[in-house]
Amino acid sequence: MKDSMKRNGVFWDIMKEGVLPSRIASMLSAPSAQQIAFVRSLTRGQRKTETLHVPLTELGTAVFDLETTGFHYNHGDEILSFGAVRVDGMEVDREAFYSLARPGTAIPERIIELTGITLQAAEEAPALLQVLQDFMSFVDDRVLIAHGSAHDKAFLDAALWKTTRVHLGHRVLDTMMIARKLVPNRPISALDDWLRIYDIPIGRRHHALEDAKMTAQLWVKLIDHLAHTGVVTLGDLYHFLGKS
Repeated sequence: MKDSMKRNGVFWDIMKEGVLPSRIASMLSAPSAQQIAFVRSLTRGQRKTETLHVPLTELGTAVFDLETTGFHYNHGDEILSFGAVRVDGMEVDREAFYSLARPGTAIPERIIELTGITLQAAEEAPALLQVLQDFMSFVDDRVLIAHGSAHDKAFLDAALWKTTRVHLGHRVLDTMMIARKLVPNRPISALDDWLRIYDIPIGRRHHALEDAKMTAQLWVKLIDHLAHTGVVTLGDLYHFLGKS
């Protein structure tokens, strides 16, 4: 056991340097080695200081949502599906990303009923590393947006660490936190509630892509609302959220 742990430690130390000797590469399938290196490269240098000065109306973001087998990544729950849309300023891009990811754990019946993701569909889905590569390529170096982001960020970070031994390096904004700050007299959190407040049609819920699309519309509405409070740049937004 100790020898195995030592070998794994050496492997990840080598990966941190971005070098994969041919002897070790031969122990992996070439695509897996390349995928790991590629995903790792996409997590670096995402918190550029200059981004803080970009107006929200010009900021490149990627709004995403995950469906998971449960709520506790540290107790074995895993990602079932990824959904994301890109937003340039206040314009939602028509191109979208959606993929199931094959979990290594059982899917509770309640999750199947909630998401509509069947056991067969999950078993036939691509491996997590492949989906992470495609997802990270899609979001690129954009600021990430999610509703109730703590859940999605924790699962995404856990998945990146599990597959590539790196942590998520992107900035992540939470539409729920922003909305609560803008409308403090409404102590609500559910996406449905905020969609109603901002007059956004509610479509299919608990589907990663559809939830991401609705959250993107909410984000655009929030940018407009923030502008009326004097919050113009990303730096302004961080300052606004930090106020007591």
